[in-house]
Amino acid sequence: MATPAAPGLAIPGVVLAGGLSSRMGADKARIPLGGVPLVERALRRLEPQVCALAISTNDPNAPELRALGLPLLGDPDGVRSGPIGGVLATLRHARRAHPAASHVATVPTDSPFFPASLVARLSEAARGPEDIAFATSSGGAHPVFALWPVALADDLAHWMLSADTLRLRSWLARHEARAVAFADCETAEGPLDPFFNVNTPADLERAEFWLRTLSR
Repeated sequence: MATPAAPGLAIPGVVLAGGLSSRMGADKARIPLGGVPLVERALRRLEPQVCALAISTNDPNAPELRALGLPLLGDPDGVRSGPIGGVLATLRHARRAHPAASHVATVPTDSPFFPASLVARLSEAARGPEDIAFATSSGGAHPVFALWPVALADDLAHWMLSADTLRLRSWLARHEARAVAFADCETAEGPLDPFFNVNTPADLERAEFWLRTLSR
């Protein structure tokens, strides 16, 4: 997969693909939806919105991921720490690879219908160099769909060493975080939350239904 070059955007993007997938029973990143692995769907949707792509994963040696030709970001210090570890790996990578970038965007691998305007709208909300912007919808808050200030990399690393929880929302609450509301998509079959995510085999069946609906 080629590294994108979005005109006018200096924001790199990372797909978070390091979840346990315990309810799915298999690695969600590699599960196909409409014949395309979820991680590739996320990359394709994010690609036009950012200036570069990378993947955060707990398996950076996976052949399927290596074949995509993108930077693979392992868990910090090799310790699996969930989404917050993926965010820290993302910030450290952006600081090294994109020193001019003030922010980096993240999306998870398991939400195939996220908005094409996601990064642009989050960018409008993150006015300052240390502002965090994250998405909300009728389904609630979605902190993994966010724009993160690269300047907060060390703050996050220090907080993870001393905090009694590794919940991403707990760290988010310590900072200036702006919520950006996104409307449901209106379809012939009813409204679709753009941040619908695939956690179970039943969710995957539902996602196939929505994919067919949106393709009509």
